[in-house]
Amino acid sequence: MVNRDTGKKKISESTIRRLSLYYRALSLLEKENYETISSRELAKREKLTPAQVRKDLSFFGSFGTRGLGYPVSELKDRIAKILGINRIWNVAMIGVGNIGSALVSYKEFQKQGFAIKLIFDNDQRKIGSNHKGLIVSDIKEMPHLLLEHNIEMVVLAVPAIVAQYIVDEVVQAGIKAILNFAPINLKVPDDVFVRNENMSMELEYLSFAISNNYTPN
Repeated sequence: MVNRDTGKKKISESTIRRLSLYYRALSLLEKENYETISSRELAKREKLTPAQVRKDLSFFGSFGTRGLGYPVSELKDRIAKILGINRIWNVAMIGVGNIGSALVSYKEFQKQGFAIKLIFDNDQRKIGSNHKGLIVSDIKEMPHLLLEHNIEMVVLAVPAIVAQYIVDEVVQAGIKAILNFAPINLKVPDDVFVRNENMSMELEYLSFAISNNYTPN
């Protein structure tokens, strides 16, 4: 499908998610010294069909050689470029409670190119302290510090009651990408991207599945 306004192919969210799966699978294969992999083998690892793998990749050009498969390292690097993780992204963490603190410690962010450069909180007991090698800044200083440090993404781990107010400040500072852990639907302009991570809802899904012997389609 082509977007009539831009002339570009419209990529579905599910395709983007599968690209992330392929990237992780290829990273493991590279560590296991695989040189090539077929669409059938890659599909089997992710419980997909070979046709789905080929279709997803076809949105972005030509990959591999018929009969020989895909070069593992080359395909991994090309998917990394498509996903935009072939570079470093400057990230700010807003909220250093239990979730925020755990995320700052999560080493995979750095490995994937997401470098947490700033952390903010409004707790006077935390402000100015060293947290995992970063100094906790006062959330009042957030607007100018986001600009000063060229922050491109923020992770929001604050109570729902203040989340919208903080997001308004973040958007005003020019941030276009937000990962939201607050249990609230945020209102943002059309050109700002928000991903919501609601752990309670995910646990509720699991409890429903177990309670009802649910079988996903």
